[in-house]
Amino acid sequence: MATMKQIAELAGVSRGTVDRVLNNRGEVNQETAKRILDIAKSLNYVPNKTAKLLSVRKADLKLAYILFDPKKNVFFSQVEAGIKSKASELADYGVDVETVYSDFSDQDRQNVIVDDLINKGVQGIAICGFDTENARQKIREITDKGIPVVTANSDILGSGRLAYVGSHYIKGGRTAAYLAKQISNGKATVGVLLGSYNILCHSERLRGFLDFCKTEAPGISIPYIAENTDDEFQSFALTNEMLSSNPDIDTIFLASAGVYGACRAVELLPPDRRPKVICFDSVPTTVEMLKNDIISFAICQQPEKQGSKPLELLFNYIAMGIKPEEEYYYTDIDILIKENLPGNV
Repeated sequence: MATMKQIAELAGVSRGTVDRVLNNRGEVNQETAKRILDIAKSLNYVPNKTAKLLSVRKADLKLAYILFDPKKNVFFSQVEAGIKSKASELADYGVDVETVYSDFSDQDRQNVIVDDLINKGVQGIAICGFDTENARQKIREITDKGIPVVTANSDILGSGRLAYVGSHYIKGGRTAAYLAKQISNGKATVGVLLGSYNILCHSERLRGFLDFCKTEAPGISIPYIAENTDDEFQSFALTNEMLSSNPDIDTIFLASAGVYGACRAVELLPPDRRPKVICFDSVPTTVEMLKNDIISFAICQQPEKQGSKPLELLFNYIAMGIKPEEEYYYTDIDILIKENLPGNV
């Protein structure tokens, strides 16, 4: 097995420099760091895990997860369950995980939360965040200081983050469009609601949907697109407006939360005038609407993994010196219908 001393000799640097690069302990010239990493990879270098874990216990490693408030979007309670499970596991190694909740309607607050966590001595952050320039700059700022960030659920492009864990948004949007095409024989009038154009997973799902319709289903028209800020009441009002101003709409695509509010508006219509509904995630109210034949399809994205995997990646990177093998850790795309709900026979 290769040692740090051997890597140092081959790279022509000190063992301390190798240690800083492999364990992310400080800044090293980019060219030198790349040479060390290339040598370590070619020698199949594996860090001494036992020693690392002992050092972690002494170092009181602190990680944080910034999550959208589950009280306002119940989907994130499932992500939260994954966080709690992994946090309990990491506690055995002396790792403390703090979960902090951000407000979907207050984008600037996330940067304040990040600053507060850094001041508390947090050494790694997982974040469900906004794809805005302010968010990018803040993440670049802390990663430049050697604090790794893993994005979850929705990526923040160009931020210098370590990795992303979540769904493949474009594929999710294209999957929804494919389903719309199948249930309409390629001729549908679709109304779309998304939470925010500043949440990458929302805007990219929409892009995937639109791209598929343009190339694969030109008979699908989309006369209505609106943002509902993931709010059920706003979603209810917008769906009422959508259906009253566009009575030809026969399909609704919900690219994010606000599903229950939209479905309640659909329920107000006579059964023979109700549009088909395609949405994401399997929260309890969505399952209820699947059972009631209001929702036709729900596209699921492994929320528990989105909670646990980012913490695993951060721990391995900080404590063990193991970089993520991939930049993107995509969750599975599962399609839920009434007939395959758990418990249905």
